[in-house]
Amino acid sequence: MYPGFSDADTAPELGVTVSMTQVRSNGAQLQELGRLLDDGTVRVAIDSTVPLRDARVAHERAEQGHIQGKIVLTVA
Repeated sequence: MYPGFSDADTAPELGVTVSMTQVRSNGAQLQELGRLLDDGTVRVAIDSTVPLRDARVAHERAEQGHIQGKIVLTVA
């Protein structure tokens, strides 16, 4: 990926429609989400955990595709 470039730029050539959304944080909603995460109502699938110093490895893993969940960067 290059700065200013996204898959949306090439999507029409592939016959694909792309829509993007920008979300703003909302304190009350984040608090409720935290509660739902804490009580297990909402669960996040984690594919792998990588130390921050190995962020490049995480990016390479994501670029390969076929991940099953989120890649988490940990800070020591």
